[in-house]
Amino acid sequence: MRNTAKLSTAVLAAGALTFGLTACGSGTDSASSSSDYSGPLIVAASPTPHAEILDFVKKNLAKKAGLDLRVKEFQDYIVPNTATEDGSVDANYFQNQPYLDDFNKKRGTHIVPVVTVHLEPLGLYSHKVKKADALKSGATVAVPNDAVNEARALKLLAANGLITLKDGVGNEATPQDISKNPKNLKFKEVEAAQTARSLDDVDAAVVNGNYAISAGIKPAKEALVLESAKNSPYGNFLAVKKGNEKDPRVKKLAKLLTSPEVKKFIEDKYQGSVIPSF
Repeated sequence: MRNTAKLSTAVLAAGALTFGLTACGSGTDSASSSSDYSGPLIVAASPTPHAEILDFVKKNLAKKAGLDLRVKEFQDYIVPNTATEDGSVDANYFQNQPYLDDFNKKRGTHIVPVVTVHLEPLGLYSHKVKKADALKSGATVAVPNDAVNEARALKLLAANGLITLKDGVGNEATPQDISKNPKNLKFKEVEAAQTARSLDDVDAAVVNGNYAISAGIKPAKEALVLESAKNSPYGNFLAVKKGNEKDPRVKKLAKLLTSPEVKKFIEDKYQGSVIPSF
């Protein structure tokens, strides 16, 4: 069932465990209050590529900039925002604007973007066919079950002629908004983190870039169809709770994340599967 707030028990437990470890850490390893900028900057991030990019900054750039950077990895798309909201972490790096807008609206949180760093093109993948037009009539396609990513997945399929969406459909499109479905595709809604793992059980799946990379998939080479980076609203950014944008530690990290060194790191490591947005 499509629900932004719905996690599998395993994922929620993992997120809660990570969150608990973060919250119960020593004084030097917990997020500072909004008025105290003397401690380390703790950033919640998805493992790939976000935490990898942050780790590069930590190992190669942060010390020279006078920044004590700590990275906390989370597997899901919910706890990083709730932890940022309640101050358990100082910032997060994992999401795009449509997702954040939807999250703030539904959760009553006050998270704001600081600087956009990269884009991870959404892709359609399959273990059963080599081309999108080879999908058989009645094929099952897994799509993320959160509102924004499901709509994004459907728009990807529409842009490549597999379906047609009703006019005016925005970032809340669901399979019910499909006006034409020539292959009679069936849609299986699963958590975004599970889409890559579902590939053996469905005919194809639309997978977010970070989860594709984590699963050993090379989006630039293996996607049947890949989201265009041109004029994309889905750039991933560093975000904080509103009011913390002027934190000098956050400003330092924002500058480092958009440095030439980070741009080269992204281009060299991800070979087009992750694209710098600066």
